Amino acid sequence: MHTPATIIGAGLSGLTLARVLHVHGMPVTVYEAESSPTERTQGGMLDIHDYNGQLALETAGLMDEFHAITIGGRQTMRLVEQDGTVLFDKADDGTGGRPEVQRSDLRRILLDSLPAGTVRWGHKVSHARALGNGHHEVTFADGTTVVTNLLVGADGAWSRIRPLLSDAVPLYAGTSFVETYLYGADTRHTAAAKVVGGGSMIAPAPGKEIFAHRESGDTLHAYVALSRPQGWFAAIDFTDVPAATARIAREFDGWARELTALITDADTAPVLRPHYSLPTGHRWDRVPGVTLLGDAAHLAAPNGEGANLAMLDGAELGKALAAQPDDIEAALGEYEQAMFARGTEAVAFEGTEVVQGINSEDNTAQAMLKMITGREQ
Repeated sequence: MHTPATIIGAGLSGLTLARVLHVHGMPVTVYEAESSPTERTQGGMLDIHDYNGQLALETAGLMDEFHAITIGGRQTMRLVEQDGTVLFDKADDGTGGRPEVQRSDLRRILLDSLPAGTVRWGHKVSHARALGNGHHEVTFADGTTVVTNLLVGADGAWSRIRPLLSDAVPLYAGTSFVETYLYGADTRHTAAAKVVGGGSMIAPAPGKEIFAHRESGDTLHAYVALSRPQGWFAAIDFTDVPAATARIAREFDGWARELTALITDADTAPVLRPHYSLPTGHRWDRVPGVTLLGDAAHLAAPNGEGANLAMLDGAELGKALAAQPDDIEAALGEYEQAMFARGTEAVAFEGTEVVQGINSEDNTAQAMLKMITGREQ
């Protein structure tokens, strides 16, 4: 089967591109490994920035739908000491440029904006190969194939499309999250709910931190960050929930009970989320007929920009293709040069936002407070 434009991956970047192409009347098909939109949870809250993510949604013509799914009050941010003392509490006055949404809701409005059948579910890519003249063949796990003259890899960290362009592979970034959820927070987990507040909370220390977010449905979602080698985590049996929970909590001995409760009182098993990244400044020479979006192109450890950059990638590529529909190569070249610069700049900028990194002796609440107050003066 031959299709004019093929996107691999129905995440935020691929769906944004598909939507922008649809708006401009350009046919596109998205292939997704998951069997349905509800096969797995789509992650937690996202703050969508007015300088990238919202620009992408505006390009996609979905700002009304976006405003309908934002959750008020979630831009509140707290900075907390290890003993539970709240050092900084910035309330959400509704004027911030980073409104919060559930990732699942954002994906849903993108899916709903596309014609039925645009996304082909249950199509896991096994490999892709160049056929010459800018054409590529994608082979799926079930043995079926598709040939396309425009192939876009929006398939994340472990992209099967990236090898067509680059030999780079993701490397462990040195840190991992251990995720937990607490449900019915205001009635069943009152101490933890109180310290988290109405939005997000961070309690940092050198080599570790606890970050938590209040999500919809009275849920607390915690990300316990630890700077440890992969072997350290491999020694923990996460299928033994009590033992794994106790081992992670031990790293926070002496911390306030309301903070460690985000680990020990969770209503879900702890889930390990290792962080991987591609080399800073990752780029490739122009290869006819194929390109990458989002994490497939510029994977980085979590820095608050990933989802926003991914959507902007999709929107910008869509705009470039719509502006030059008869010259795909010119459009891809224009998009890639801007994307390379954008991804490198975002990593450099966000690096200054987190003091000197989780391993720094300055990864403390007091140091973060100085940074925040200095920036706001």
